[in-house]
Amino acid sequence: MTFFPQGLQQQKLRLDAKIKRERIMLGESPSLSVQILDVAREHGRVTIADAVKITGVSRNTVKDHIKTLTAAGHLDRHGSGGGAWYSLAEVSLRSEL
Repeated sequence: MTFFPQGLQQQKLRLDAKIKRERIMLGESPSLSVQILDVAREHGRVTIADAVKITGVSRNTVKDHIKTLTAAGHLDRHGSGGGAWYSLAEVSLRSEL
């Protein structure tokens, strides 16, 4: 009988940690980076071409922001070259606790 409430408590703690991280990240990130993360969150993935089309910013600027977000661990890269796409980074459960 205690397993379910304990599981809920752990999920709540993980969610609280995730919300706190996102608030810090959004507060410190340039608005373009926030837009890119929003696209990845809404669609499950984002490509450089998608971000250029949605934001209207130059390809090189978008690439720089995506590179920074990937290096900071906010986005995960999938594939390579022109077919590469990015998703929100999966954070290990250990780091959330």
